[in-house]
Amino acid sequence: MTAAAQTATNIGTAVANGYMGNVNQVTPDGSLSYSYTTQKWTDPLSGNVYDLPVATATQKLSEMQQKIKDQNDVASLNLATLATSQSSRLNDLLGKPMDISKAPAAGDPSKLSLPQYQQFAAGPKLQTSIGNSGDITRNYETDFDTSKYENALMARLNPQLERDRAALETRLANQGLQPGSKAYDRAIDEANRTSNDARIAAVLNAGQEQTRLANLASQKASFENAAQAQAYGQALQNADFGNNANQQMYQNGQSATAANNALQDQNFNAQQAQITAQNTARANYLNEQYAQRNQPINEISALLSGAQVTSPNFVPTQGQSIQPVDYAGLVQQNYQNQVAAYNARQQAGGNLLDSLLGFLPKSDRRAKKNIEKVGRLKGHNLYEFHYKGEPASGPKHTGVMAQEVEKTRPDAVSRGPDGMRRVDYGRLFAAGKRAG
Repeated sequence: MTAAAQTATNIGTAVANGYMGNVNQVTPDGSLSYSYTTQKWTDPLSGNVYDLPVATATQKLSEMQQKIKDQNDVASLNLATLATSQSSRLNDLLGKPMDISKAPAAGDPSKLSLPQYQQFAAGPKLQTSIGNSGDITRNYETDFDTSKYENALMARLNPQLERDRAALETRLANQGLQPGSKAYDRAIDEANRTSNDARIAAVLNAGQEQTRLANLASQKASFENAAQAQAYGQALQNADFGNNANQQMYQNGQSATAANNALQDQNFNAQQAQITAQNTARANYLNEQYAQRNQPINEISALLSGAQVTSPNFVPTQGQSIQPVDYAGLVQQNYQNQVAAYNARQQAGGNLLDSLLGFLPKSDRRAKKNIEKVGRLKGHNLYEFHYKGEPASGPKHTGVMAQEVEKTRPDAVSRGPDGMRRVDYGRLFAAGKRAG
């Protein structure tokens, strides 16, 4: 019944909009009027029969506009008649083939002479090494053992020291001084120091002699290396000069080759330009011939196009459509209403169950802190703990951990609306004290 009522309402609305939208019009160029008839229509869903109005739009030109239209129709008829009479010329025109024997000859690509390019020469052979200008002196012979110089000096010094020692001992004996006396020991000690000083001086002199000879050897090596470096630099300059000359000659040859190849390209392009000019001249000639042949055809076509029958210009009318009833939507809405009612009943039952579960104490480990195991009861561990949010100084609760009970007695564990596990102690234990 809802669908039938909606259909009747939609039809009535469409008819009213049609009557209001189809307004008779009167302008200086003419008028537009509507007339109506009825047509019966049967609703396939409900079987109801409706009388639907059918509008007819009538357009009438003013007297002046009607005369203009009549004159245009006459002119179009004259053009169509002229096109018909002239079209008989096409039989003779199209029956003759076009004569293109006098057209300029096209360019012959086979007469193009391809450019003969020169290949670039290989690069010059450069001198990459120079002759050996001598070995660098990296070390020089130096004898760092000064013993031979010391021995040479001591060989000259020792006889004198021995004579001086013998003379001292004789002089001391003549003075009546005996070994072991202070005067004798003092004189011998002084003689020993003098002898040691002489020997040390000999060692120092030997080192100086060795240093002098090492300096001479170093100076000789430096002179030889300087001479070798000078010879190497001269050889390097000669090699650079020769390589530069070879490179200059190579570049000159490359430039000449590039210039020759550019000339070959220029000659080839000139030949192509000549062929293109010949083809352009031939194309221009043929286009003129085609234009002469097509001109009469185009004129007749233009006459025909100007004499086309003008289709009447219908004024835009306001079409009305009957809005169909969304029967599937109505059925779907009814179904949704039934589902919503069912869900509401289920939600009410679920809220009641959640309220009942809310009375069970939280046994989930995640809700507890300060957990300490204190014993076992009927195969289950017992713990003392505080709930999170409670002060640590408050009294502790005693109970089990839901995660442990869930492994052995899942029937005694449930989840509340907050996602926390709760243990039904009445189901878990036959009797026992109240736990948390």
